[in-house]
Amino acid sequence: MKKSVLIAGPCVIESMEVLEEIALKLRPIALDPKVDFYFKASFDKANRTSLESYRGPGLAKGLEMLAGIKSKFGYKILTDIHETHQAAPVAEVADALQIPAFLCRQTDLIVAAAKTKSALNIKKGQFMHPKDMQYSALKALNTRAKSKHERATHQACLEHGIYLCERGASFGYGNLVVDMRSLVVMRAFAPVVFDATHSVQMPGAAGGKSGGSGAFIPYLAKASAVVGVDGFFMETHINPEEALSDGPNMIPISSLLPLVQDLLVLQEINASLNNA
Repeated sequence: MKKSVLIAGPCVIESMEVLEEIALKLRPIALDPKVDFYFKASFDKANRTSLESYRGPGLAKGLEMLAGIKSKFGYKILTDIHETHQAAPVAEVADALQIPAFLCRQTDLIVAAAKTKSALNIKKGQFMHPKDMQYSALKALNTRAKSKHERATHQACLEHGIYLCERGASFGYGNLVVDMRSLVVMRAFAPVVFDATHSVQMPGAAGGKSGGSGAFIPYLAKASAVVGVDGFFMETHINPEEALSDGPNMIPISSLLPLVQDLLVLQEINASLNNA
């Protein structure tokens, strides 16, 4: 069975000490031969609910810190970009560029990211029909491919390092719901990563910031593994309650480690059933 992608790390860069502490705790997962591991942290959270919310150290300092993690631990790095001018310099450090959910239709941003050599993880907008994500994938695919593709395919996107990421759909105000059918729909034209932590987020539900129900993370992650995905995205922290961003919907590292093992087993079962 091919390796399962795992993207894990804190929501935002808080300090070098916190980054290194989390990176060290993630080493057992990163060294697992069944896992294609990416260490994730944002240098800037540009879409915070409130102007007063912590955003991160910024582009220059953030990339310096992520480069330090890459050098010390040997991890591949994933971080998100919000503007076209960020793509090239971020790609010098990051092995994968993430397009935030709110920006998944921003053509110039996707094209700029696709012009780099880094892999792409395009998050599905909370407002998007899963079928329409094929056009976001196709923007990246036709930027990278030598010949024009009329449609996106799972294999073509995989070969060009283009992934789509499910993170739930808006359900009324302050709530998200994951329609597991979207995993099947999007996997028809691209590899899919399931974001188990943002899927339990409750946007704007904590008085000027997002809340969440982290207790549901294992259930949704396991359900996605049974339905079938190519990987998982999970923000994690030593002490989520002390995190400077998205603490309520992060998973403690102590819980993440055994969960990943369960997910790998479920993926193996899914693969064996589909090949039977």
